[in-house]
Formats: sequence, C-alpha cells, structure tokens
Amino acid sequence: MLKGKTIVIGVSGGIAVYKVCDIVSQLKKLNATVHVIMTKSATEFVAPLTFRSLSQQPVVVDMFEKVEKWDIEHIALAKAADLFLLAPATANMIGKMANGIADDMLSTTVMATKAPVFIAPAMNANMYDNPIVQRNIKRLKAYGYAFIDPDSGRLACGDIGQGKLAHVGRIMETIKMQLVKDKIMTGQKVLITAGPTREAIDPVRYLTNHSSGKMGYALAKAAIQRGADVTLITGPVHLEEPKGLATFIQVETAEDMFQAVKAHVDHQDIIIKSAAVADYRPAIYHQQKMKKSDEDLVLTLNRNPDILKWIGMHKKPHQFIVGFAAETNDIMENGVSKLKAKGTDLMIINDITRSDAGFQSDTNQVILVSKKGEQQQLPVMPKSQLAHIILDNIIA
Repeated sequence: MLKGKTIVIGVSGGIAVYKVCDIVSQLKKLNATVHVIMTKSATEFVAPLTFRSLSQQPVVVDMFEKVEKWDIEHIALAKAADLFLLAPATANMIGKMANGIADDMLSTTVMATKAPVFIAPAMNANMYDNPIVQRNIKRLKAYGYAFIDPDSGRLACGDIGQGKLAHVGRIMETIKMQLVKDKIMTGQKVLITAGPTREAIDPVRYLTNHSSGKMGYALAKAAIQRGADVTLITGPVHLEEPKGLATFIQVETAEDMFQAVKAHVDHQDIIIKSAAVADYRPAIYHQQKMKKSDEDLVLTLNRNPDILKWIGMHKKPHQFIVGFAAETNDIMENGVSKLKAKGTDLMIINDITRSDAGFQSDTNQVILVSKKGEQQQLPVMPKSQLAHIILDNIIA
C-alpha cells in the first residue's frame, strides 16, 4: 500500500520511543521506505541498532559523523521524504521547531524538508499543559505543521492526564490517510454497514450479537483513504467515527438500518454489507421491565427484513454489492449458498469460531468468492490490511 513512499521518522528523547519501533515495523510491512533520525537523548531509551534492524536503513544521530555517500545527509533525507513524522516529540523539540533552532541532525532536517510534517507529542501532562508548550504548538500549527494529539491516561511518571503518545493505530491511520494519494476511488460513492443491531425486549433487555464493527470501520477508513465518498451506517459500537466520512448514520435496530439503507442506496456505486443484522426481533415490546418469575420465559420472535437480499433485488446496473457470511460450520457451502441467494457480486466468508478471525478480533481470515465462482483464500491479517485487499478485488 505504501510502496514507493519514503517516510522519515524523527525520534526525540522520551520513554515513548519504544512505541515508535512498532510504527517502523508496521510501515515496513506496508512496503514503505523508512529512515530514522534520532536525537542523542533518544538513544538513551532505544539503541540505534534496533531502528536500523527494523528499517533496514542506516540510523542518523550525529550531524558530523562520517557519511558513506556524498549527499549532505540532512538535505538528502529532507528531499527524499514524502512524509516526516516526529514521534515522540518532546517539549524541547517542539520548542526548537517553534523558534527556528536547528542545532542537531533532527531539528536541521525537519527545518529543511518541504514534505508534510506530523508531530506526535509525548510528555508529562503538566508539561503538555504548560502555556509555553501550548504557545509553541499553536505557533507550529499556524506555520502549517500537523499534530497528532496525545492520548490521556496514566503516564510513565505515574501522573494521570493528557500526554501519552497517540495510539500507534491512530498514528498509522494518519500516515496512510496522507500518503495514499492515488485516490483510485475518487468519485465513487460507497455505502458500508457495520456493527450489530439491537432488538429491544423491554426497557432493560435486548437481543444482539457479538459484532464489534471493526471490519466495517476498517473498510470505511480504507475507502476514504482511496478518495471515495463513504456513507457509513452503523449499529451500536465502541469505535471512533472515521474521519472524512461523507455521511455517518447511527442506528439501533434492524428496521432502523433497513430504512437508512433504503434512503441512501440508490445513489451508491458500491454497497458493502458487513453489519451483523439480527435475523429476528421480539414480536412484542414490553413497555415496562418484565419481572422475573419462577416460570420459564417464552419469547415469540418475528423475522426481520433481509437487508442484503433486498439490496440484491433492487440492484442498479452500475452497482457492485459485497456481502459477508459469518459462519460456524460448512463454511464454503453456506457462504456460496448465501452469495447466490442474496444476489451479491462478492461474498466475504469467514469462520467466526476462530479466535483470530471472530467478531471482536483485530485480525481476520477470510475466503473471497465472486459470483463467477472465483475463490481467493487469504491468510490471517489485520482487518485494516484486509480492507484494502477487499477494495482491490472490488476495483478489479
């Protein structure tokens, strides 16, 4: 996904340095070229050898160390960068940048680059709140530098507050959003459903399922990165709304989701139905809480609308429809049967009994089956990576 992209990461001295190792590793897995510049303070936390091994590139620390080629190192890296990330960015480094100080390799290189610069601060909460630091951040934002705000929580020093380096996943999404510039889906309208639905029994109880919405949200983020206009219709989940959505609709029940889909589906080019919609709802909703008794409780359930089947029946000639088949047995047989019954162009089949491919997992392992009968079995991978492979198949 990031093949041909060069990312320069500036690492300054803070305990969060170890988290940047994961960022470098993930960027390499996406085929990016990664160069690391460290301050001397940063080397007290993680040795340059670690970053050299992960990036497979020399790590620069000293401005005056012997170079292996003629290029002036800080100018060469500044020019090569498609994106410059400072993580962790200490109060000291932020202060240097805000005031034009370039007295080491990192501050000199970032001063010379014309690439987009993203700054991910990490420091003690009181330092982060210090008016001087906030003034410097405000000044850098005015100059056009982008910030990836720190998270809140318990810090290494024991304090609680804002100052933790942003979650690695959030930093990675920011980088991908910036660098996926081919925008191959620009002009495409994509509707995605995600998460579970809830069918109320009374004011306290409801029927639902284990869907987390992670796959649908990953698909939405991937489509946004590729330039699509994305409408996300989501059931109740504990996920942050993806940035850059054209439309964001939160629903509760299967009927709510059905009505939202019907209102938006006609103008879509691609419909990806990843939500796990409840097949049944209670025939009667009890206005008051049902009191427990000594008798067994029998619930009568009515069939919910089959949203995917309805979409397939009302498909426009230009539309491409994708369904998901979450199965526990006879995986292929049930998945292919669903593809034919629902009228989809592509079915994503997975075994939800696997610990690394279930609803709550951050990874998935699926089989892609097209309406032509073509099959592609994929290995276990992060849902964020799988989302791009699914979109590649749709585009193809």
